[in-house]
Amino acid sequence: MHAPSAPATALAAATPKLPFYRQLYFQVVFAIVVGVLLGYFEPAYGAAMKPLGDAFIKLIKMIIAPVIFLTIVTGIAGMSHLGSVSRVFGKAMAYFLTFSTLALVVGMVVANVFQPGAGMNINPADLDQSAVKGYVAKSHDMSLTGFALDIIPKTLISPFVGDNILQVLLVAVLFGVSLAMSGEAGKPVLAFLEALTKPVFKLVNIIMKAAPIGAFGAMAYTIGKFGLGSLVNLAELVLTFYITSAIFVLVVLGAVARLCGFSVLKLIRYLKEELLLVLGTSSSESALPSLMDKMEKAGCKKSVVGLVVPTGYSFNLDGTNIYMTLAALFIAQATNTDLSLGQQIMLLLVAMLSSKGAAGVTGAGFITLAATLAVVPEVPVAGMALILGVDRFMSECRSLTNFIGNAVATVVVSRWENGVDMQRLHATLNGQATATAPAAAASIVLADKKV
Repeated sequence: MHAPSAPATALAAATPKLPFYRQLYFQVVFAIVVGVLLGYFEPAYGAAMKPLGDAFIKLIKMIIAPVIFLTIVTGIAGMSHLGSVSRVFGKAMAYFLTFSTLALVVGMVVANVFQPGAGMNINPADLDQSAVKGYVAKSHDMSLTGFALDIIPKTLISPFVGDNILQVLLVAVLFGVSLAMSGEAGKPVLAFLEALTKPVFKLVNIIMKAAPIGAFGAMAYTIGKFGLGSLVNLAELVLTFYITSAIFVLVVLGAVARLCGFSVLKLIRYLKEELLLVLGTSSSESALPSLMDKMEKAGCKKSVVGLVVPTGYSFNLDGTNIYMTLAALFIAQATNTDLSLGQQIMLLLVAMLSSKGAAGVTGAGFITLAATLAVVPEVPVAGMALILGVDRFMSECRSLTNFIGNAVATVVVSRWENGVDMQRLHATLNGQATATAPAAAASIVLADKKV
């Protein structure tokens, strides 16, 4: 255990603590509770609040591209050896592939052990297939080849007006490498981008002040539209999914975190504001800019954060992977579709590929499930109508698990790269340096040098 440094402790002690009602996490919790009450007692008014949640997510999406671009470009351009870029990316992908596959396996094992769909005896012909036609149509665009080609943007600037995170990532990496190779000629451009980073993250802070409004609107709509009763219909599936995800986070990710010298519970506590935001909006993307900022402040190297977090949002979706195998086997059990071990393994392999194209936005898991079932004809796609009513509630758990998985991955890959200040990480996770901004950290270093 590393003890926090004296300057960090002194700074944390000197920073005045905001009253609880002015802290973002309390405001988001309050907004979620009010949204649930409005949606329950006045469903029509609750459903009408949907534009508030949609508007906030659009505001977040507006700032994601510049945040990713600036973080990655300045991080790569500041690296002394460009070979470290490919090394970080390789380690991140190895981590993503390992734990994404493990999440799929966990979902499959739990579905076979607890069999939440057994005994429903649903005839697929009796289901309303029109309810899932839109999702099936969207899933046709999620082939592996189409996904790979879609990473390449039409122009250099088109990623900044689209919503494909990986396109922004590709352009940022290429530009960062070219800037690093430009030597002295590239330094003025790098200085400009580093200066631009500060107001962009200040804009993120301004937008985050609207988080309670967005969480209120999204939650009021969810309860008003689907009702609390919709949870009862498939309570066993929902409960199984939530418990499985919790076990995956606390046991699997918790063990990885412990091996790397930090506590996943303390990391969750550190990110409580972002997790509440994800809960309220059912979108892990809504907290992406704030996650990158907090991981850097916690001591993770900027260049590693810039590469791992955006890439993880497409390649490290632990919650989505658990959901896919669990939901697919639930549908098979509910419709009395017997799957052999070989067919289940085929389902897992298809899900492993199709899940890589899912983004951390609401509904992506359901679309990816449709893409998976379309390739595995044994499981009726029409069975998705069974879980459509509760998918919104499961989306919240998917997003939370995805978000925590990417936060853990960032620290782990940073540790593998010797790119994390463990003393600062422990101080931050223990609540002794959370208010320390990079500028303040620099002042601490100067103060140490003076002493």
